[in-house]
Amino acid sequence: MSIGRVTQRMLTDNSLTSLQNGLARLAKVQEQLSTGRVLNRPSDNPTDTTSAMRIRSSYADQEQYVRNADDGLGWLGQVDSALGTATDLVRKARDLALQGANAGAMGQAARDAIATDVDQIKASLLATGNTTYLERPVFGGVTSGRQAFDPTTQTYIGVAAPVSRRVADGVSVRVDVDGEAVFGSGASSVFAELDALSTALRGNDSAALSASIDTLNTRMNTITSARTDAGARYQRVEQAAQAAESARVSLSASLSTLENTDLAKASVELSLQEVAYQASLAATSRVLQPSLLDFLR
Repeated sequence: MSIGRVTQRMLTDNSLTSLQNGLARLAKVQEQLSTGRVLNRPSDNPTDTTSAMRIRSSYADQEQYVRNADDGLGWLGQVDSALGTATDLVRKARDLALQGANAGAMGQAARDAIATDVDQIKASLLATGNTTYLERPVFGGVTSGRQAFDPTTQTYIGVAAPVSRRVADGVSVRVDVDGEAVFGSGASSVFAELDALSTALRGNDSAALSASIDTLNTRMNTITSARTDAGARYQRVEQAAQAAESARVSLSASLSTLENTDLAKASVELSLQEVAYQASLAATSRVLQPSLLDFLR
């Protein structure tokens, strides 16, 4: 068995290469501790880098879903509040109609006063129908204007198309309510119904008062149904927000596992590499000691 010849140059080159490799390992651990990251460049670990990029993409998606859900909750919260106010106003108008229909308990002056109250209720209800969220009417669909109903004509001037928010992959939820379906428009609107009630009170028209009571009962049921539906959508968006937040936390933990430095482990590794490098320096210094005179002896 023959053994290859080992020269001083070969020994020197191998020693310096090993020394350089040890220094590189020491520098790598030091960089991980100083940056707090084990992935500082793709070449550190191409496989983990690819996984981290995918996780970041998924994290960004979940983060957007959370923002969308929060915006949707703002819309639906405003819708619920407005419909609650509308329910109270219509119920109050219906109660006033019942009071005005009791012909034996009050005179015309009292009914005129009730009619004035009804006019105020109509004005409040019109303002409720134009409720906005972030300067957009929650009952106006996708209109670019700030009102769903014209205060003068009492007609619907919104654009009847749903406002939706994407709260999960492939899941969109409507966050507005069709104002025309709830409040009506023009002659068939709740505002016209209140005008008719006011006129009936001032004219002491018992038949018209009875019709107004029935109409307002129907309108109150319509508003209540719309509020119930909006409440169900609010709950759905809230659950989607919680799911997206949980997914975001889970992805953040996974990303941290891939990218962040385990400080305790890295500190131990740094100590080991320091010892190894110092030992390598000592060994190399001994190997490189022979000079030309040593070969001439």
